[in-house]
Amino acid sequence: MNIPFNVDLSGKVAVVTGAGGVLCSDFAKAIAECGAKVALLDINLDAAEGFAKEIRDNGGVAIAVKANCLEKASLEEAREIVERELGVCDILINGAGGNNPKATTANEYFDLEALENENVQDFFSLSPDGFRFVFDLNVTAAFLTTQVFCKEMAKSGKGGNIINISSMNAYRPLTKIPAYSAAKAAVSNFTQWLAVHFANANIRVNAIAPGFFVSNQNRALLFNPDGSPTPRTNKILGGTPMKRFGEASELIGGLLFFLSDAAASFITGVVLPIDGGFSAYSGV
Repeated sequence: MNIPFNVDLSGKVAVVTGAGGVLCSDFAKAIAECGAKVALLDINLDAAEGFAKEIRDNGGVAIAVKANCLEKASLEEAREIVERELGVCDILINGAGGNNPKATTANEYFDLEALENENVQDFFSLSPDGFRFVFDLNVTAAFLTTQVFCKEMAKSGKGGNIINISSMNAYRPLTKIPAYSAAKAAVSNFTQWLAVHFANANIRVNAIAPGFFVSNQNRALLFNPDGSPTPRTNKILGGTPMKRFGEASELIGGLLFFLSDAAASFITGVVLPIDGGFSAYSGV
């Protein structure tokens, strides 16, 4: 892939979770192109292996490792593989996350008719298990993965980098997705907490907050089967001054900036919006 500028990451070991997906696989490819050895972690091993093979075919060093980021034992097994084959983690990208239909309301606003319709999922019929799952997938997963992979990073004395993935939802919650919005706000707060906690270990912790990007997870919400935009897409683009969705490649510059010790050595605890102006726009 084409990267916007080169950062020398040679000799470093990077671990990317959620690397079987569109955005995080691009992160893995960019980091590998800058010289790092990359472990692509995902619960879907086949997807991660496909992207790892792309990196190897392009001359990079990459392995795919199956990992469930909600299970500490699974992460510990993954860490053993990574350390045996690549070495101790220097860069951790906590990319695993997402939403779930069980934590999504059908309506944007309270509707008395929906309240009395058992076939409509409103706020009062949301599944506690669904809500908890979304929170765990975004927050607990980052907590557990950082706990498992960054202990040796902290002990090494070499410092390191942790990048979390926040969202526009962390700034202003979107309708219909209360669990995801709350979880991403927690990711931003957790990023700041980790930045303070690890400052004396020379580990910098920052986060990227993407605006709206088309992914496998949200494509059906953004486009009808015939390819036309849904009403939600029209609202999103109406609130985005640049009037378009972002491309995955447009996140890479922010990622590499944070990973550059030369450019960002005094930057930690920052959440960077990459959103086409969405977070700046009042709607007027």
